[in-house]
Amino acid sequence: MRTIKIENEEDTRKFGLELARNLKAGDVVALFGDLGTGKTTLTKYIAEGLGIKEMITSPTFTIVCEYHSGRLPLYHFDVYRLESGEDMFEIGAEEYFDGDGVCIIEWADNVAEVLPDETLCVFLEYGEKEGERIYKCTF
Repeated sequence: MRTIKIENEEDTRKFGLELARNLKAGDVVALFGDLGTGKTTLTKYIAEGLGIKEMITSPTFTIVCEYHSGRLPLYHFDVYRLESGEDMFEIGAEEYFDGDGVCIIEWADNVAEVLPDETLCVFLEYGEKEGERIYKCTF
């Protein structure tokens, strides 16, 4: 596991851009973390790194937003409102997972049991200093 301390938004941007450089079609990135730990902010910077031009917002009520303007499509999930992994399959998650783009899943702990084995997991926590965040990545 790799641990990264993020002290400000520019650090988050650098980390997101680095992640994006290494993503390929079919990758799934699962974001775990409490409210306010920076899941949507990190997603915005991953999208920037993929060349996505649209404004990224959290799809809390729509569950998934699709963005097609980058080098790869981005499928941005917010599964906070889902009760189980079964709900993911009811919205067609398998097609997204096996598709031509990258899936980013906020609140991934709600559906962890159905995530592909190769999922990149990013655990976001608050740091010891005010404003600091810690990102722990498992590959």
